Amino acid sequence: MIEADRLSKFYGSKAAVLDLSFRIESGSVVGFLGLNGAGKTTTLRLLSGDLESSVGTVRIGGVDLSANPREVKRKIGFLPDQPPLYPEMSVHAYLRYAGAIRGMSGADLEARVTEVEKMVRVDEVANDLVSSLSHGYRQRLGIGQAIVHRPELVILDEPISGLDPVQIADMRELIRALGGQHTVLLSSHILTEISQTCDRILVMGKGRIIADGTEEELRRQLVRGGVVDVTVRGDATTVRGRLAGLDGVKSVEVLTDTKAAEPGSVRLRVQAAGDVREAIARKLVEGGFGLLALGNSEHELEDVFVELTRDRSDSTQAKT
Repeated sequence: MIEADRLSKFYGSKAAVLDLSFRIESGSVVGFLGLNGAGKTTTLRLLSGDLESSVGTVRIGGVDLSANPREVKRKIGFLPDQPPLYPEMSVHAYLRYAGAIRGMSGADLEARVTEVEKMVRVDEVANDLVSSLSHGYRQRLGIGQAIVHRPELVILDEPISGLDPVQIADMRELIRALGGQHTVLLSSHILTEISQTCDRILVMGKGRIIADGTEEELRRQLVRGGVVDVTVRGDATTVRGRLAGLDGVKSVEVLTDTKAAEPGSVRLRVQAAGDVREAIARKLVEGGFGLLALGNSEHELEDVFVELTRDRSDSTQAKT
């Protein structure tokens, strides 16, 4: 569905995004995750045709965006971070207008507007002026204008920004419902929303993609780096010192959570250059410690994000 090849955008000598290459399959829901300033919005604007790239190509549904922008844009629905709403219009009139400027008319337009109003749950305020809507309703209406013309690709820039917890849950449900009917791209710096909404995550840092995969695949990238949790019966300082001396071990952290509930036990997290599980087990058994548990660390998405951005964004930063 989407093919980006060496996509870059420069402002003078500064690269907002640099050398992005990826493919996204039809019907998937993909999240661009990153800190503020990571390049998420610029990337989505490049993919939507709202911004022209400095270098590289984008193909949507097999069509080159730069060569055939009109044809490609008919395939796209875009919700920028500030929804393009007209406050003097009613909700119904605005959606009719959004469909009409994309070539819809007659009975098909009227039927589609009614359908979209129900899909995004603005049917109860269809006759209200946009200026009277709450922020949550405005976000829903913004998605409505992006899907009214039945686009193949829907791009949503920070769609949950400023929403309360109830509105976030509703928006999450709506976005998941769009998957399958459309290919959906969304950006966020809110980790839990990306995790609960998307099939695939592209982590961005300083204008580059620094990781790509499902949440579980991103966790495994760290596991391959040798992140191991150990539960052992013994003195924390003694055990920590023994493990810190193993070849390849970078650090040993004593965890203070409540998972090591057994009296006299301690949990530690070992980071190493490779898989050191066998070496850890041997060292502890030879030392007479009671090894209770040993396994790859179950990183939460927040932990994965912190590790990925800390370890890779500096090394991959563009030289400008």
